Amino acid sequence: MGLDIRLPIGGLFVALGLLLTLYGLSADNSIYQRSLGINVNLGWGIVLLTLGVLMIALAKWRSRETVRGEDATPEPSSKDRPRQA
Repeated sequence: MGLDIRLPIGGLFVALGLLLTLYGLSADNSIYQRSLGINVNLGWGIVLLTLGVLMIALAKWRSRETVRGEDATPEPSSKDRPRQA
């Protein structure tokens, strides 16, 4: 089975979200005068961080469901097997 694309994309969103969130928390408020005092970096950092965590959680949940589905395949019973003459 291949690599789920949600894992690396989710990791990228988490990394960028962390960077933006930390920058938004540590930056001086005077740089946000052009955006009407709204801390855009903090807002979008939280959005990207949330999206990344959601993508990673979906990838983990899907892989766990797939493994559970493969393990749950029943063995054919004696009734299902053809009789030998």
